[in-house]
Amino acid sequence: HVQLVESGGGLVQRGGSQRLSCAASGYAVNTYCMGWFRQAPGAEREAVAAIWPSDRRSYDDSVKGRFTISQDNAKNTVYLAMNSLTPEDSAMYYCAAAPRYIDPWYIRGSYSYWGQGTQVTVS
Repeated sequence: HVQLVESGGGLVQRGGSQRLSCAASGYAVNTYCMGWFRQAPGAEREAVAAIWPSDRRSYDDSVKGRFTISQDNAKNTVYLAMNSLTPEDSAMYYCAAAPRYIDPWYIRGSYSYWGQGTQVTVS
């Protein structure tokens, strides 16, 4: 049974940093493509970043240079480190897992498993 649990969201000031965590169970994160998505009120869920078992990483242009996706295989956890946050980054952030190779990475329907989300609010 695959389960993803996000944590680390909260309120942060403009220009601040935050790190989100996605703890996985039921499989090993380094065998799946893992992604982070976000959804602001009234908006579509959009892809933010992804990491493959090969350690290839991809980012949406809106976060490139500010966000970093990584994973800790020992903890079976994927992270999203966010810097230089702006109010436009405010959203519910979701972790997702795809149990096979996917490309392109930003297609929501390519991911089979989702977490419940963690809210990030930038004031």
